[in-house]
Amino acid sequence: MSKTKRDVLLKIYMQCQRWKTDRKNGRMTAYEHRNIAGVMADTINRMTDVKLYAVGSRSWEKANAFANEFAIDKAYGSYEELVSDDAIDLVYIATPHSHHYEQMKLCIEHGRNVLCEKAFTYNAAQAEEIADLAADKKVYVAEAIWTRYMPSRQMINEILESGVIGEIKTMTCNLSYPISKIERLIRPELAGGALLDVGVYGLNFIVMHMGKEISAIESSVMMHETGVDGQESITVKYEDGRMAVTTHSIYGRSDRKGIFYGEKGYMIVDNINNPQGIDVFDCEDRLIRHVDVPEQISGYEYEIMESLDMIRQGQFQSKSMPLSESIYMMKLMDDIRKGWNKK
Repeated sequence: MSKTKRDVLLKIYMQCQRWKTDRKNGRMTAYEHRNIAGVMADTINRMTDVKLYAVGSRSWEKANAFANEFAIDKAYGSYEELVSDDAIDLVYIATPHSHHYEQMKLCIEHGRNVLCEKAFTYNAAQAEEIADLAADKKVYVAEAIWTRYMPSRQMINEILESGVIGEIKTMTCNLSYPISKIERLIRPELAGGALLDVGVYGLNFIVMHMGKEISAIESSVMMHETGVDGQESITVKYEDGRMAVTTHSIYGRSDRKGIFYGEKGYMIVDNINNPQGIDVFDCEDRLIRHVDVPEQISGYEYEIMESLDMIRQGQFQSKSMPLSESIYMMKLMDDIRKGWNKK
């Protein structure tokens, strides 16, 4: 089907995480005023090579209201109607974690390419099944964990590999927000909890910049009264003696920093969830280098651009987040939860 712009179907759940976009500098702060789907819709509408074509919800009234807000051509009151539209090039899923598996299956079985929000599924078994089904149906499927697609990922690694702070043996990071009043995050049946919502960013940050040669993972957890994990501290040990520690919580706001400690100094990444800048210090705490990340619309544009590029090339997986990586990350989180006696 010929189009002047690639069409993206935004599939939304109206009660997902809230964000606010700072239009001046393209940054986002978490859990204020607008949901993830809204930020994605606004981002797509400000891109030049993509068209926001339709929106689906379990309620036509909600879908129609969203369509009116973001000037979307079509609104569907069921996901079954949505995936039956042959004009769609890509479906973006931003529903609770508990829904991802079934909704991705629905899309794949109808031959629809999928970009699904993190956490990709509830567990590794579901992720493996999705990967197998996508391969069988020959459709593109990727996890929309935006930090994997951002240019800051390579920028951080290049500075670390330059040796400016020397050999790195230790790193720490954190990501916490006061979000314990958001219903989906405290309901076990919606796969709530800190790990799948914010902890996934800390673990991905560690793997992206410290690697996967992991020898052991240890964790401590405090459970919420509903049975989900409210906050945790996770220690990742490496075969060569390196160590990384990440903490997450749904109760309070953390500084969101990622810090790498080397023999010649240390490096601080401002906001592991959407890096704002990188500062390098020597052993006397003197700032020796500051790096700004490129200006962006919101940060979501990178995963959209890569997905559409892969689809145009006839590829079925992301370069930045192949399904093998999504499965690997789900296995890490499965192992962590087993230690809590939580499957």
